[in-house]
Amino acid sequence: MKSTVESLSPTKVKLIVEVPFEELKPSLDAAYKSIGSQIVVPGFRKGKIPPQVIDQRVGRGPVLEEAINDALPKLYSQAVQDNQVKAIGRPEVDVTEFNDKESLQFSAEVEVRPEITLPDLEGLEAGVEDIAISDDEVNEQIEALRQRFGALNPVERAVADKDFITIDLSATKDGEKIEEAQATGLSYQVGSGQLLDGLDEAVLGLNAGESKTFVTQLVGGELKGEDVDVEVTVTAVKEQELPEFDDDFAQTASEFDTAEELTADVRTRLERGKRLEQAGDARDAVLEKILTLVEVPVPEGLLTDELAARRENLEQQLGYSGMTFAQFLEGEEQTEEEFDEDLKKRSEDAIKAQFVLDLVAEQQELSVNDQELTEHIVRHAQRSGVSPDQFAQHAVENNLVPSLVSEVVRGKALAHLVENAKITDASGNTVELKTLQPDGTYADPADDTDAEAPVAPAEEEPAKA
Repeated sequence: MKSTVESLSPTKVKLIVEVPFEELKPSLDAAYKSIGSQIVVPGFRKGKIPPQVIDQRVGRGPVLEEAINDALPKLYSQAVQDNQVKAIGRPEVDVTEFNDKESLQFSAEVEVRPEITLPDLEGLEAGVEDIAISDDEVNEQIEALRQRFGALNPVERAVADKDFITIDLSATKDGEKIEEAQATGLSYQVGSGQLLDGLDEAVLGLNAGESKTFVTQLVGGELKGEDVDVEVTVTAVKEQELPEFDDDFAQTASEFDTAEELTADVRTRLERGKRLEQAGDARDAVLEKILTLVEVPVPEGLLTDELAARRENLEQQLGYSGMTFAQFLEGEEQTEEEFDEDLKKRSEDAIKAQFVLDLVAEQQELSVNDQELTEHIVRHAQRSGVSPDQFAQHAVENNLVPSLVSEVVRGKALAHLVENAKITDASGNTVELKTLQPDGTYADPADDTDAEAPVAPAEEEPAKA
């Protein structure tokens, strides 16, 4: 077999392959055997029909067609390997010439990984915002802690904001009761906005035993998104009594003896979280900076697939939330054209990032051990709401393990880039990332000089290729 490669663009090549007829013999024999097992010829056992008889009964053409269809994937793979083509996606194969008992010639156009030249990334500089903890943020955490230890006391008065109430709901459409939209004994905090639009306004001022009807839209079921009438009946009203934030509360709600110590701990925990957020910002800033320094052509087919995957994911999320695409655009304050442009930009950047990180991983000879892959599978399982064993089985059955390995390697490549970059905050202070731990604390460098920076995982995985 002979094969040559013709470059069509930075992301696409054309393979031209010539195959002597004798190299098709294994596929030709398999074709005769397959067809022979499907036909009946008097005087011959099924599966033992000679090729010349099959040619007479079925014709030589169908046999050759099946043989070529069987051989093409193997011949294509061999040509890709022989020419060291970094193919991605499915090829477009075209049989250009075939002479029975002489030769086969075909071409295959396929997208390839672009050749990328990375600049010297040592000392790459990137900036992030300062870490700032406001008193309001601290007070919000303390308030949440007080609410956890608060008491709910029944009151004999009209419903007020922030009250905890028990309600019954009954939805109707054109006077007909909607069976799947009936509920009794629901607990609800007024002002949380967690059930139905218009509910908070409807219950304010009602006493226990009183009802009110309002118009809203259901978030699920056959009538999702349609206007319906909902009658809400308040059956109980309670107000929350919060404990005083003092030393006694600190001793009850925590391991600290004083309110001052508990407040300091809340601030420290917030700071740890902000460090992790800052690490994520540093990761994004470094990758964004690199993409401005490197020319990375994007394969059209890969971009099309990435856009389709992101749109499908958005549609699923909107379906779960009961939101229409128009409502989503309104919330994002975007036109459809602006959304499409933004989605394309994010998809292109994700693909470019994937190619860059793959090259960095190759240059740094990064690999994945069993423990790292297991931890990555556990994280995926947690996000998917299934057990690690279930996710692992799904990954094996759907050939997703190579993709998961690539995700881990790219994460390590990004961590390497961030570790070796110079990150400063808005005040000019150097941001320490090498010893930052997953809980937001810093490790003692003397304990583990080889500790890897736990760069926060990307919110969106780079495109798979």
